[in-house]
Amino acid sequence: MTLSIPITQERGELLRAYERVRSVTEALCEPLETEDMVVQTMPDVSPTKWHLAHVTWFFETLVLERSGAQYSLFDERFSAIFNSYYQSLGDPFPRSRRGLLSRPTVDEVRDYRRHVDEAMTALLEDGSRECVESVAPVLTIGMHHEQQHQELLLMDVKHVLAGNPMRPAYGRRPSPTGTLIPVVAVPAVEWRSFDGGDVEIGHEGSGFAYDNERPRHTARLEPFELASRPVTCGEYSAFVDDGGYRRSELWLADGWDHVQREDWRAPLYWEPDTGSAMTLGGLRDIDPGEPVCHVSYYEADAYATWAGCRLPSELEWERAAEGHAATGTFLESGAYHPRRLSSAPEGDSLGQLFGDVWEWTRSPYAPYPGYEPFEGELGEYNGKFMINQLVLRGGCCVTPESHLRRTYRNFFYPHQRWMFAGFRLAR
Repeated sequence: MTLSIPITQERGELLRAYERVRSVTEALCEPLETEDMVVQTMPDVSPTKWHLAHVTWFFETLVLERSGAQYSLFDERFSAIFNSYYQSLGDPFPRSRRGLLSRPTVDEVRDYRRHVDEAMTALLEDGSRECVESVAPVLTIGMHHEQQHQELLLMDVKHVLAGNPMRPAYGRRPSPTGTLIPVVAVPAVEWRSFDGGDVEIGHEGSGFAYDNERPRHTARLEPFELASRPVTCGEYSAFVDDGGYRRSELWLADGWDHVQREDWRAPLYWEPDTGSAMTLGGLRDIDPGEPVCHVSYYEADAYATWAGCRLPSELEWERAAEGHAATGTFLESGAYHPRRLSSAPEGDSLGQLFGDVWEWTRSPYAPYPGYEPFEGELGEYNGKFMINQLVLRGGCCVTPESHLRRTYRNFFYPHQRWMFAGFRLAR
């Protein structure tokens, strides 16, 4: 499945792509009880119900209302409630208070989705060619936007379930503790060398990309090396056991403040006293061979300092990813958890560069030279967040595979840990 859709394609293909994306979101909600879908455990987490409504609001507001076709709003009150951050479209309801929205109900949100899906189907089947071509670019962005929220939905569900002392699993069948650790040894880390010089960075061509991936431009790199695979839980445990969370000299100042203020002692979801960690499959033993996950930039940077290395820049990461197929553990696998590397990467290739865990880079999230935001209201999609955040690359175990590209730039604040983020070393 690809969503790199030119506006000249047949409307049937566009409709099928839309239906596939929407059906994946619905399938992700099937294991959840209604009560699971209304909880907000921290300001960064949104209730599942809100995700379902927000992605629907996107199609209603930015496609149907601007299509020129006849469309009746499902409920005009939804506009402010489910607007995320588009100030040009009104006054969004505060993110930190989304869990207070007991109404509309989950059933009403599902009715909202059906209403909008029926209108979208009518538009794509019966709308004029000019009308369909005019909305196709924004519709394509909307489908990628919903794929982003499929990942966010599972990140948030995991945080919600982990906050429950019953440690419920996502779905009805938890993974038995201690039975998922494979016996295959993880390959030792090797170092891959890359020459310096001028390199081309960023997206080019006619395929879909976000505005923050453009324009393609020339950047200068010094020679560097990258580790052949991400840091594992076992390797990170050695850092924890060596007092990594008690040694201020390893940490950036702001990171050390977070360690002290929030009493960090291990990655998010780890329970070091029992050797267990919360997963979407329930509580299970920590697998020392799988990539470490749910660490902040500060934790990744402290580990790198402890190991006598550093984190790569996003330019180094993208240069190293040239020629690598985007294969790995993605949403489609149904694992919803990073997997250990089963064999050493062949030749000079890099293991687990895509999927499994997002990889922190040391690069600030900033515009490329010549950056131009999307037009109109969609200009707020990326550019307004280009401050105080850092770039992650490569996707993770809950990223839809068709959503990812080598040039894809994810971004989070350096203290955040609830996303599926890990790292590999550079030097």
